[in-house]
Amino acid sequence: MQSDATKRDDSPVFEWQPIALVRPEADRAEAAAEPAAAAAGFALVILNQPLTHLGVTRRLWNNASLRIAADGGANCLYDAAAQHGHDWFDDLALIIGDLDSLRPSVRSYFETRRTAVVHDQDQYSTDFGKAVQHIRSASTSSTSSNAAVDIVALGGLGGRVDQGLSQLHHLYLFQADASYAEGRMYLFSGESLTFLLKPGRHRIRVREEGDGGEEEDVFGKYVGILPVKGPSVITTRGLEWDVQDWETEFGGQVSTSNHVLPGTRVVEVETSRDVLFTIALRDA
Repeated sequence: MQSDATKRDDSPVFEWQPIALVRPEADRAEAAAEPAAAAAGFALVILNQPLTHLGVTRRLWNNASLRIAADGGANCLYDAAAQHGHDWFDDLALIIGDLDSLRPSVRSYFETRRTAVVHDQDQYSTDFGKAVQHIRSASTSSTSSNAAVDIVALGGLGGRVDQGLSQLHHLYLFQADASYAEGRMYLFSGESLTFLLKPGRHRIRVREEGDGGEEEDVFGKYVGILPVKGPSVITTRGLEWDVQDWETEFGGQVSTSNHVLPGTRVVEVETSRDVLFTIALRDA
């Protein structure tokens, strides 16, 4: 490892606006002119985990331009809507997977609402992977000049450990390009948001300008930076325990349970290699 890897002046700089993903509809028009790396218009993939954070779920749903359920994710949509009214998620565009988890009654329900169902029997890919491949293929074949599309997956880190690690694996697998040329990917669980930081300098806006107080914040204070793929050297700004040219790896030093400072609006992370950035949702 090169200890000066995070201090190169020619490192790429990436701007992140994760708040834009869950911005309320009333706030979107006001923010339309602001530059945002993650603006509304992403593809939303519902994974097969119970939807416990319904406020975030509905905001993501309203902001997405395409809504897909990965197999049993359709069951989770149906069950969540049943608590308050079945029309919440009726505009689901597609259910895709090997369909071994999809309940027949749920399939019938969505089919009557013109949701397409694709049975993909490939046993060498997960239902999440099938959904991502479908989105990427559709985007590539689009006539739009900008084929890249951001993807938000919801419900990926609950349940079995191997399934959770599989979702993290997909963040690496489907973002091989150093500049996110095929779009960025985000993973929402019931308690946090996780995304992949490629080598370079990252500015992550965690609070809006002009927030009226903590009660308006989307994100909580807890932050983790995880070198899952391999060792890295990181520098941070805006956290309670900032580090400078800090070597991090599994089996060595790992930054978990760090805190965003109360006055911080933008967290800065410089990294020499890929790392996962995770931040808690405020009301989780």
